[in-house]
Formats: sequence, structure tokens, C-alpha cells
Amino acid sequence: MKIQILGAGKMGSFFADVLSFEHEVAIFDPDSSRLRFTYNCIRMSKPEEILGFEPEILINAATVKYTLDAFNSALPYLPDSCILSDIASVKTGLKEFYETSGHPFVSTHPMFGPTFANLGNLSSENAIIITESSHMGKVFFRDLYSSLKLNIFEYSFDGHDETIAYSLSIPFTSSLIFASVMKHQQAPGTTFKKHNEIARGLLSEDDYLLTEILFNPHTPLQLTQIRKELARLLSIIESRDTEAMKEFLKNVRKNIR
Repeated sequence: MKIQILGAGKMGSFFADVLSFEHEVAIFDPDSSRLRFTYNCIRMSKPEEILGFEPEILINAATVKYTLDAFNSALPYLPDSCILSDIASVKTGLKEFYETSGHPFVSTHPMFGPTFANLGNLSSENAIIITESSHMGKVFFRDLYSSLKLNIFEYSFDGHDETIAYSLSIPFTSSLIFASVMKHQQAPGTTFKKHNEIARGLLSEDDYLLTEILFNPHTPLQLTQIRKELARLLSIIESRDTEAMKEFLKNVRKNIR
């Protein structure tokens, strides 16, 4: 199959690497310097080069800020039958775009990134395929994600955004709050070092991506719950209520079981 990838960043390069051994892959990035880290594929730095390639499926791996712009730059050069796809962690505006694109589409979200995931063993990682996607698009990504041993789930566009508000907004917020009050430690403990590593990894991500995930309409509800539990914990600590602390810890352990 002929596969066109948009964006030669971390995930674009990862997909090019994974797919290039079984498919004919081309990767486009307007910044030609980023293409030097790709291999075993056709490199393109001008969108009109896509015309001669005639891809059967296009994987948009551009950063979330430029997802729609990348689609629009490539659309004039795609065959009508080309399946459009994205791997964006934020689906804002994509449902509406696909409905007017005139192309079959498949939207997915690999729930891992090169920053923390062990790319050599993804069996503990997850991927979401959007229910409204076309049948052939689903088949392609289900086969791909299965070959990577990912755990696959299906959600609607709305269900995806609600899930992301819970699974990303809560840890993102926790890490940001930790980092916002963090002070340099000469002899940090193990837990502090782990939290610090997570915060550094998170803050290495694009500001726009972090902003869009936190601006998810479902995020305020999750943050309200965090604020409620934090106020309860603060009250227990201030009153030095040992029994209440035991009950609090019991419930926390139950949640993570």
C-alpha cells in the first residue's frame, strides 16, 4: 500500500519506520532539515510532490496546532479515494473537517509517545480508534496496532474527548502543579526524582498541545474533583485526624487496585 505521512516529528518518524518495511511510504515536512532523520522512504518538502505519489492512505502526524493546516495543504494533491487519517490527541474540529472533506477517513489516537513509552515493547500501551471512521480505515489501523501489540479500544469522537479529559488532563494538571511549587533539592528522594522526571518530560511537549488538552470541555469537571479531594486532604492534615487519614488512604488504594 502507498502511505503518505505528514510531519517528520517524533510520531511521524516512528510511523514511517514501522510502516516502511511492508509498504511504500512517503513522508512530507516543509522543514527539510527534519527529513534527515528518516530513512527507507520517499522524502518530500513541497506538498505538490504528493501528487505524483498517489497515496492510498494519508497519516497526518503534524503537531496538533497544525493538523488542519497540514490536511488542507495536502488535499489538492490527493486522489479522491485516498483515506485521510490523523493520530491527534485532541480531536477538536476534526469531525467537522472530515464531514466536508469528500474523503473516507479514520481517526485514531495511539495513547503513548516517544518521551515515556518503550517503543520496543508496547504491549502495555493503548490505542483508540474512533467509531465513526470508515471500515477500511479501521481495518488498516486495527491491523497496524495489533502488530505493535497495542491494546485497542473504540470510542466516538465525543467519547474520546471525555476519556482524554480524564486520562491526560488529571496527570497533566498534577505534574504542572507539582512543577509550579517545586524547589531545587540537593538530596532529592526517589519519589521526588520520579515526579521531577515526569514533569520534565511533560514540559518538553509543545505548549499548544498541552493547552488544547487542558482546554478540553470535559477538563473543568475533572479539576473540580481534584480540588474537592485536595481540600478534603488538607482538612485531614490540618486537624491531624489519624482515623480520617487511614480512611482516605484506604479509598486511594482501592482506586488504584
